[in-house]
Amino acid sequence: MTGRVEVVVGPMFAGKTEELLRRVRRAQVAGRTVEVVSHALDVRRGAGRVSTHFGLAVPSRVASQAEEVAAGRDPAAELLAVDEAQFFGPELVDVVQRLADDGVVVVVAGLDVTYDQRPFEPMAALATLAERTDRLLAVCAVCGEDAPFHVRVAQSTDDDAAEATAEHVGGSDKYQARCRAHLDAPPWR
Repeated sequence: MTGRVEVVVGPMFAGKTEELLRRVRRAQVAGRTVEVVSHALDVRRGAGRVSTHFGLAVPSRVASQAEEVAAGRDPAAELLAVDEAQFFGPELVDVVQRLADDGVVVVVAGLDVTYDQRPFEPMAALATLAERTDRLLAVCAVCGEDAPFHVRVAQSTDDDAAEATAEHVGGSDKYQARCRAHLDAPPWR
């Protein structure tokens, strides 16, 4: 296998992790050695596992810094899947490029937009450098149309979307997918 970068982006509830796990399963079916990495901030369903909102899950190696993604990797891994990649910050771009140059297929999934509709790096940079980029859409919680955004419905004490904290990790208790027409609509439950 030759190294490459595949990026899966979109808002919350778009199925990014589900797509990441689908690619992991395909690689395993093909007999590839696979390693999955999750960010230390994401402990919603337990540390050391990547899971979807619908309960699909696989074990993962936990990292908190971009360099740990490469430094702790299994040298036999032919495919390295990184979930919640936005939390690794801009340093992840060089790490991913280096891994792909070394022959690893790197599949990266994460938010490309913050809850206040701003670009969430490093996903935009990774998307431009990838051999394949897929932008998934969620379903608007208000009208059911395609939703390229998500909004925070639970108030936070941390208003800085650019700095990732554990408070930014959450599910439908904190966020809702929205279309452009319903960005300012009140929370729907």
